[in-house]
Amino acid sequence: MGLIRLTGLRVRGHHGVFDFERRDGQDFVVDVELELDLAPAAASDDVSDTVHYGELASRLAVIVAGPPVNLLETLAERLVAACMEDDRVARTTVTVHKPQAPIPLSFADVSVTVTGRR
Repeated sequence: MGLIRLTGLRVRGHHGVFDFERRDGQDFVVDVELELDLAPAAASDDVSDTVHYGELASRLAVIVAGPPVNLLETLAERLVAACMEDDRVARTTVTVHKPQAPIPLSFADVSVTVTGRR
């Protein structure tokens, strides 16, 4: 087994429980880790034998930029489901960061992490 990681995918979305979040939007940052057997791709040197991370990034970006949800938990679950659509993925971990969350204190980041397994 091996890991494919995609980190720092920044996409504008309109998620949140407050009206101004849905109206104005903000940037969300997504980190994804996929666990799968990389041996077939290594042996064939063919991208069709692995998860194409460029295509995955595009699919995830569509979800983040798509219809709004209230909670990061919901968004993370949707992203996990998209990652698990490929039957070769044994496990995925998705972290959704909301660095501009409406918190009236100084903070570096807020994130939610969800893991999916077969």
